[in-house]
Amino acid sequence: MNFDLSSLGWDAFYRHALTPSDSRDQPGRVARVDRGVCTVLVADGPVRASVAGAVLTAAANDPVALPCAGDWVTVRTWPDQRITVERVLPRRTALVRRTADKDSTGQVLAANVDAAAVVEPMHPSPDVGRIERFLALAWESGAQPLVVLTKCDAVVDPDVVVRQVAASAPGVPVLAVSAQRGDGLEQVRPYVAAGRTLGLLGPSGAGKSTLVNALAQAEVMVTQTIRRVDGKGRHTTTYRALIPIPGGGTVLDTPGVRAVGLLAAADGLDEAFADVTELAAACRFGDCGHGTEPGCAVRAALESGELPPRRWENWQRLQREVAYEMRRRDVRLAAAERAKWKRITKEHRGRGRPG
Repeated sequence: MNFDLSSLGWDAFYRHALTPSDSRDQPGRVARVDRGVCTVLVADGPVRASVAGAVLTAAANDPVALPCAGDWVTVRTWPDQRITVERVLPRRTALVRRTADKDSTGQVLAANVDAAAVVEPMHPSPDVGRIERFLALAWESGAQPLVVLTKCDAVVDPDVVVRQVAASAPGVPVLAVSAQRGDGLEQVRPYVAAGRTLGLLGPSGAGKSTLVNALAQAEVMVTQTIRRVDGKGRHTTTYRALIPIPGGGTVLDTPGVRAVGLLAAADGLDEAFADVTELAAACRFGDCGHGTEPGCAVRAALESGELPPRRWENWQRLQREVAYEMRRRDVRLAAAERAKWKRITKEHRGRGRPG
C-alpha cells in the first residue's frame, strides 16, 4: 500500500524543517506507537521503526520529545534492514495532558491535528464540565476546537442539547451526529478533507471509534456497547491511532479518558472561558477578587443569571489547577537547572586537579 504524503498532511511547513543531515532518510507520519516501536506511514507503505538513540536522549530530559501518533518523523533503513526513527520534526500543534507523576510532566496525546474534536455522548446526558476541561486542552494545543455530540438519535430533541452545550462553548462549533445512522456526518467531513487531520478526545463509550468507522467507511476500529446499568462505556481503544480516510485526510483516535489533567494551559483556559475572561476584564478594579468588591462585573453576571454558577465554579477550579501545575513546573525546572550547574561545577573542578 502506497501513501500520498500530501493527503496525510505533508506540506511546506514540514518540508522546510528538513535539514541536509536528513538526506539519507525519508519522511513519514507516525500512525501508532507500541512500546517504543512506531508504525510509520511512508510513501512506500507502513513500516515498523524503533526509536534512535538521539531521540531517546532528547526524551530523557523532556518526555514530550518522544514520537507520538500524528508526528512527522524521518526514518532510516540500515544495511541490515533495521529501520529507525531518526528525528521528530517540529510539531504544528500538540495536545498535551499532565501526567500523574510527581514531577508534573506532560504527555502528548496527539500531534499535528488541524482540528481537535471533543466527543461527548448526548445520552444519557453530556457532562458539560468535562467538555469545558477538554476544550481548554484543545485551545491550548493550537488546533481548531469543536464539539461533536454523538448518539443524537437517542434523545428526543437534539437541538435543545446542542444549544445547552453551545452556551458553555463560546466560539466553538457544536455538531450533533449519529454515526450508526449517518446523521450529521456531512458536518464533520470538512474537518477530514485531504491533508487535514481531525483529532478525537473524549471518554470511553462516547462513540469515537464508531465515528472513525463511519468516516473511514470501514470497520477499522473495534467498538463495544455501553453498559446498560450506568450508561458508561468500556475502554475500546487502548492506543492512539492515526487512520487515513478514503479521499484524503486522517482521523486520530485516542483512548477514552474521563478527564485530563491540564498542564500550563492558561491561554487555553482563557479561550475556553472567553465569556468569563471578558467579564473579569470589565470589573472596576484590575485586581478584583470577584467577591464583595464594588463594580464587579462577574458578581453582577452571576446575580442576573447571565453567568451560570456551575460555569463560574468550574472556571475557578481549573484556574487553581493550572496555577498549581505551573508552580510545580517552575520548581522542577529550577531543580533541574541547579542540578545542571552542580554537575558542571563538579566536572570543572575535576579537570582542574593536578594529575
